[in-house]
Amino acid sequence: MSDWIVTLSPPVGRRPRALSPFREHLRDTFWFAPTAAMVSVFVVWVAAQAFDTAVVEALREEGDYETLAELLRFAQDAKTVVNVVSSAMMTFIGVVFSISLVAVQMASGQFTPRVVRLFVRSRITKATFAVFLATFVLALLVLTAFDTADDPRNVATLPLVQSALTLCMVALSLLLFVLYVNTTLRLMRISHVIARIATESFRVIASMPPPTGGQDAPGLGPVTAWVPHVGRAGVLRDVHAARLVRVARKHGVTLRLVPRIGDFVVPGTPVLAVHGGSAPPRGALRYTTAVGVERSYHQDLGFGLRQLCDIALRALSPAINDPTTAVQALDRVVQFLAALSRHPLDAARYRDRGGTVRLVQPVPDWTELVDLGFTEVRGCAAGNPQVSRRMLAGLDDLLLLAPPERREPLLRHRELLRQTVGETAPSPADRAFALRPDRQGIG
Repeated sequence: MSDWIVTLSPPVGRRPRALSPFREHLRDTFWFAPTAAMVSVFVVWVAAQAFDTAVVEALREEGDYETLAELLRFAQDAKTVVNVVSSAMMTFIGVVFSISLVAVQMASGQFTPRVVRLFVRSRITKATFAVFLATFVLALLVLTAFDTADDPRNVATLPLVQSALTLCMVALSLLLFVLYVNTTLRLMRISHVIARIATESFRVIASMPPPTGGQDAPGLGPVTAWVPHVGRAGVLRDVHAARLVRVARKHGVTLRLVPRIGDFVVPGTPVLAVHGGSAPPRGALRYTTAVGVERSYHQDLGFGLRQLCDIALRALSPAINDPTTAVQALDRVVQFLAALSRHPLDAARYRDRGGTVRLVQPVPDWTELVDLGFTEVRGCAAGNPQVSRRMLAGLDDLLLLAPPERREPLLRHRELLRQTVGETAPSPADRAFALRPDRQGIG
């Protein structure tokens, strides 16, 4: 068994990204960005109102009431514009996002329900929604700042800077609207959806601990204690590796994650195995594991591959019958497996600053990933020579890249595919055609 080994030591040069999953959890939420935007725009409005008040007071102290009268007329015109913005922005938000949600629902029904996750995680989607709401809130706040006095001598404040900020926010909203429509239309195109899934999957590979060659991991020894899962049942989304390493080092033990990321856990089942001592107190392990209702990209190596297979399977169903989409999904499956063909797998071992293994996290091995990528699609490839030809070409490419010890599952799937096609193809000519490798399926 080969392992990933990482040492949690002081950074050298560029500081690595923190191991905490908090940032990833925020990406999976839709409330944080709009809330932060509305709070920020309130702070900006307070500062702008103070500046406008200071300008009016300075002009009154100088006795420049002529300038105040001109600014008052400008403010009345600006009020009309701000009033129109405030009344139209919320309607605009409702119409835009209602149409977009219908489009995403159609895409999820055609591809896989998991594509909704891409919409939620989209930065441009969150930015657009946040700016729209912030513009609406700013327009309402600016309307409250207009003075009802008509005499320049009695004017206390004029929302000049506030009105200019509102117009800038409207311009930014229009720009983001164009970008948002473009992004939403891309989410409805299967090639871009598959590319986004592949991109997220490669980020998981890049975030995995790099191997440190020449360091053999010692045996963990017998299990001395178990830590049960406490809380709601759900999917294990990720773990706070840095915090678990600190807890294990403080108590002089080694922790081993029992379920894999993506497994469904229920209360009372063991989630951590303790080696070399007693279990740390429950309070020390609080917030070290995250459980949710669905899997996450953050630390789940097989989640992207699972989605690609779901898209290919749905495309090959009799209701849709779209082998070209299945071929596009297989392209990314082969790309993903090619990137892992020589990558150490099976377990991730995290060390403390002293070099002692403190946390062991299981990950899928090579055989499991190959089976995930090809088993179900291979079963549906019969009768679709475009898919069987692409799968054979992908298996041949992986056989060239994989080391000898990793070729067995690839050879097995290639032989099983040949048997399946041989049983379903009506004639020798059809069998020969379906079993001819082609990277484009049927070029």
